[in-house]
Amino acid sequence: MVQELSAGRPVKIVCFGDSITGVYYHSGGRRAWCDLLGLALERGYPGTRVEMINAGVSGNTTVAALKRMEKDVLGQNPQLVVVMFGMNDVAGISPEAFQTNLTEIVQRARGKGAEVVLMTPNSVGPDDARRPPWRVAQYAEIVRRVGREMDVPVADTHRAFEAIRTVDPRAWTRLMSDPIHPNLRGHRVLAEEVAATISGRRISLESLPALQPGWPAVLARLQAGQAVKVVAMKPVDGLIGPAIKSVFHGAAIEVTPWEVDQRSLSDLEKQARDIGWLKFREHPDSQPPDLVVIAVPAGALAATVDQFYRSYTWIMNWSLAVGKSTGKPGWDCLVVLPSVAQPAQDQGQQAAESLALDVVLGQDLPWLQRAPGDTRPAAELLAQKLNSLLRLKEN
Repeated sequence: MVQELSAGRPVKIVCFGDSITGVYYHSGGRRAWCDLLGLALERGYPGTRVEMINAGVSGNTTVAALKRMEKDVLGQNPQLVVVMFGMNDVAGISPEAFQTNLTEIVQRARGKGAEVVLMTPNSVGPDDARRPPWRVAQYAEIVRRVGREMDVPVADTHRAFEAIRTVDPRAWTRLMSDPIHPNLRGHRVLAEEVAATISGRRISLESLPALQPGWPAVLARLQAGQAVKVVAMKPVDGLIGPAIKSVFHGAAIEVTPWEVDQRSLSDLEKQARDIGWLKFREHPDSQPPDLVVIAVPAGALAATVDQFYRSYTWIMNWSLAVGKSTGKPGWDCLVVLPSVAQPAQDQGQQAAESLALDVVLGQDLPWLQRAPGDTRPAAELLAQKLNSLLRLKEN
C-alpha cells in the first residue's frame, strides 16, 4: 500500500465497521475517521489519489458484517480494507465466534486481492453494562491475536485511548460523545492510529479543514426557493431569520422558538431529547427542521464539570440528525456561545463559556463566539457567520 501511495497511483480504501466507523451524530453527522484517514494519507503522501468508502453500519457485529461484506466491501474492489468491529460483538457474540468471524473477514478480503488493516475497538467508560471495560479489552486482545496469527497489521486504538486515559482521565473524556462512541476529537485519534499503521509514521490531524458548505441542507432549500424551518434557542430565535435573509434576500424562514430561560443544562438536555432526532425516528411522519440553533445561556450550569460536559454534549447530539450513514435527509446545526448575546460576563460565566467551547470543539459543528473586544451587535455577528456558511467561504 505504501508503494502505491508513494507513487501517487489511485488507491481505493473501504472502512468496514459499525457505528463508530459510520457517519453518525457522535462525530457531527457529516464525517468520521474514514474521511479523516483519507485526509491524513493525502497529507502524508502529497499528490496521491485516495478514494475512501465508508461501509460502517450502526449496530453491526461481525455476523452482520459477513452477510453484507460481498456487496458493501468486496464489490467495491478495494486495494485496502480497514476493519473495525468488536463493540457490538462484546454485547452479544462469544469471544470464540468473534475470532472466527474476524478471521473469515480477513480471508475473504485477501481472497479478492485486498490488503487488510485491523483496528481494535476503542476503550470505553464504565456506564454501559453490556460493554464493561474489561470485556472490551478482552475483544481488543482477540483482534491483536488475529493480527499476529494472520500477519495482519493492527491499529491498536484501544491501547491509544487507554494511554491517554492513564495520563489524564479528563483528556480521555474529551474524546468521547458517550461511554462507547468517540466524538470528532476521538475520531482524529482513530484516524491518526490507522494512518501510522499504514505509513509507519505519525501524520497529525490536529487541524482539520472546515466542511464546505457549512450548511448544506439550508443552502439547498434556499437555492431551490423553499421555506427553511428553524428551531432556535432564545434569544437567537429572533435574530436567525433576518440574518439568513441578509444573505438570501426574500427567503422564507419559519422559526420555532426553543425556550431556555431558567433551565439547567440537564433541563436543556431533556428538551433536546424531546425535540431532536429521537422524535423523528419514533414519529417518521413528523416534519424535521432544516436547521437547529443551539444557544445555551450563560446561566445554564451543572453541578460538576463532568456533568456539564455530558449534558452539553447530549444537547448537541440530540439536536443533530442521526447521520448520513442512515441514508435519510439530515438538517444543519449552529452553536452560538453566550458571549454573542451577552458580551459582559463575570468570571464564572467566562469559565462556563470556555468549557462550553471545549465541548463544542469535540464535535464537528459550526459555532459562533464573540471575539475579545468585538462590540458589534449580536445580529451583525450572526449575519457575518451565516454569510460564511451560506456563501461557501471559509468559517
